[in-house]
Amino acid sequence: METRAQHGIFKPKVPFNLSAQHISPIPRSLKLALLDLNWNAAMNEEFLALTKQHTWDLVPKPDGVNVIRCMWLFKHKFKEHGDLERYKALLVVNGKSQQLDVKNSFLHGDLIKETVYMHQLPGFVNRSSPTHIGFVCSQSDNSLFIFRQGSTTSYLLLYVDDIVSTTSSATLTSDIISFLKTEFDMTDLGKLSYFLGISVTRTRGRMFLCQRKYAEEIINRAKMSNCKPVSTPVDCKSKLSAFDGDPVVDPSLYRSLAGALQYLTFTRPDIAYAVQQICLFMHAPREPHFNALKRIIRYLKGTADHGFYLYRLPPTRLVSYTNVDWGGCPDTRRSTSGYCVFLGDNLVSWSTKRQAILSKSSDEAEYRAVANVVAETCWLRNLLLELHCPLRRASLVYYDNISTVYLSSNPVQHQRTKHIEIDIHFVREKVAIRHIRVLHVPYSY
Repeated sequence: METRAQHGIFKPKVPFNLSAQHISPIPRSLKLALLDLNWNAAMNEEFLALTKQHTWDLVPKPDGVNVIRCMWLFKHKFKEHGDLERYKALLVVNGKSQQLDVKNSFLHGDLIKETVYMHQLPGFVNRSSPTHIGFVCSQSDNSLFIFRQGSTTSYLLLYVDDIVSTTSSATLTSDIISFLKTEFDMTDLGKLSYFLGISVTRTRGRMFLCQRKYAEEIINRAKMSNCKPVSTPVDCKSKLSAFDGDPVVDPSLYRSLAGALQYLTFTRPDIAYAVQQICLFMHAPREPHFNALKRIIRYLKGTADHGFYLYRLPPTRLVSYTNVDWGGCPDTRRSTSGYCVFLGDNLVSWSTKRQAILSKSSDEAEYRAVANVVAETCWLRNLLLELHCPLRRASLVYYDNISTVYLSSNPVQHQRTKHIEIDIHFVREKVAIRHIRVLHVPYSY
């Protein structure tokens, strides 16, 4: 008998926390925040960090200028297993915004030929310049910054005040963190384990990404903690219509749950199609749509600990698979296409989306699906090039329609393809320069 442990497959151990922890609730007013020791300390921490960075100069109010307002936002930051990590007070200007953790995410940048006047901080009545250490902002993703010097490489992935960093050496990691700490008040949280609701578990030669805690929060928000799990997230025998059934009693709850499920698809490609279907009706949800949403939640009830693995393998080749449901929408007869992209053995991209244009034939719908996955593949190739990991071999796109495969390389125009001529030229250009190869895969596979 073979066990999962013999193959190095383990479920993450979730320790039980039986301790009682008092958490100060999020204050509804500035007065309540100032009276609470925890929130008062968080506000002082934010204020001191802003003052340390010389974010502003205190000046008399000039005549005839528009002075914008600022406000405090409060939130709890939790650890992966639900324990409180810290209280977070955020100072934001003129609105609400907001695995290195920067203490504050206030404006960092030059305001050329523009002076901004802001009222003093509520409760604290009393310029910054960009930082360059050789990092270059990625053209493929504005939140990604790349450093390359000789044989050393580093990547920084930034989201507001949270940073994930990976480098080619421990020395470079230490140098970058030390430099950033001289410019920003930040905390080094150590090896990546939890980021934006995604837990990262390391095993031999691979990482497991999972959103178990976030999935359980969705189940609790829907008040379905005691629901019976199902084995599939969608009923494949029926299609949802915009006109069937009665309107739901609470459409805001539907929209909230559907939006939360969209974020869950970051690590759950198995629910991507089901979530895409219910999101089509967020403007006017009806009872059959809510029943479909509840089915997804029932599926999550039994699979909350599911996710996907990323293996430590050198990038070799991008391989994509795509398909289309021609005219599948019962109301508009528009088609739905989907794809998944593998980098070696790692699944790196997936999508399911209803096509914006009605296709008069299956060939049109199928070729648009191929054009979509080719565009995604080209973006990934450009990203890898920026990461200094260029692909030397053509990327493969597999599809189950032979005529579509022939069209990708056949220079002869056909009458039936004039409506998708731009898509055809786009794909053929990538095939001609040997970045892409479109191949046939039998439907039975």
